[in-house]
Amino acid sequence: MLVVKVGGAEDVNTDAVCADLAELARAESRWILVHGGSAETNRVAERLGHPPRFLTSVSGYTSRYTDPRTLEIFQMVYCGKINKGIVGRLQAEGIDAVGLSGMDGRLLQARRKRALKVREGNRTLIVRDDLSGRVERVNARLLSLLVEGGFYPVVCPPAIDAAGQGLNVDGDRAAARIAAAVEAETLIILSDVAGLLRDFPDETTRIRELRAGQVPEAAEKYARGRMRIKLLGACEAVEAGVGRVVLGDSRIEHPVRAALEGQGTTIRPDGPEER
Repeated sequence: MLVVKVGGAEDVNTDAVCADLAELARAESRWILVHGGSAETNRVAERLGHPPRFLTSVSGYTSRYTDPRTLEIFQMVYCGKINKGIVGRLQAEGIDAVGLSGMDGRLLQARRKRALKVREGNRTLIVRDDLSGRVERVNARLLSLLVEGGFYPVVCPPAIDAAGQGLNVDGDRAAARIAAAVEAETLIILSDVAGLLRDFPDETTRIRELRAGQVPEAAEKYARGRMRIKLLGACEAVEAGVGRVVLGDSRIEHPVRAALEGQGTTIRPDGPEER
């Protein structure tokens, strides 16, 4: 079982990702695709007069501030335009793709973050009205029913809480939870960078492999922007039993194939000597 997460930045080559996944499906490989859509969500939000706002936590992680109107836009773009666009691409390749949000069948159940401690300039603020959360449970049975039936799930946030409220959740960490729940051997996280770079943006300084125990120090030294949360998701995945996580480049011609061949930064569980 393979889980692939593709981000939603401007430079992401979604067509190439779909072509690689279609090739794998024709070779009878089983996979689940998780996708983002941040750039298109930002554009639509601007056009609708509700521009995006981002929060930076005191620990340095950046997330989208999600009020009710933002959640509506988020659902429209992620669950509608992007998800169905990807499903259409795969169906054109002859692949029985099925598009789902985390709300469908309680695929991704999350707990809302009731209070976020964030930095704003030199001030620390508490934000209490944000509709974001963290995935706590994955409906692996639903995914198994689809995969065993010959279908290929295409999954996106938002998640849902116990009361039925939609919640914005981080796609990389959601993909990590999905990979663990379906006992995936490999999780591939594709974005618009070649992996973790010692000297960003110099891609010749890519770090090829890390053990989970080495990740916190490497993240502190080298991670820029959203790479921090991708590394966090990678650690969560391998600590939950996923065999390896590859942080790969979605901009190239064969992004999934390249990641499977080890092109990117590979995170593996700690060996006995590291535990």
